[in-house]
Amino acid sequence: MTERNVTIKNRAGIHARPAALIVQTSSKFASKIWLEKGADKINAKSIMGIITLGASFGTPIRILAEGSDEEDAALAIERLFESRFEEE
Repeated sequence: MTERNVTIKNRAGIHARPAALIVQTSSKFASKIWLEKGADKINAKSIMGIITLGASFGTPIRILAEGSDEEDAALAIERLFESRFEEE
């Protein structure tokens, strides 16, 4: 299992557009991918799960990936967070 820690850097947090980007990116990989915020763990391939996570600016998130392409999957999701979901 691969783990990466990120912080939400875009001011609007995770809303519909970033959630859609996470799902689109996650769906390209065979690995199972989860996002953790505190005690909440959701499937990164579920747009409703991501939106209900309620992650705002400055929130720490842990990315977990498990499978044949887990390293690439975790890195791709981490890059979305680092690029502020291409919003700023």
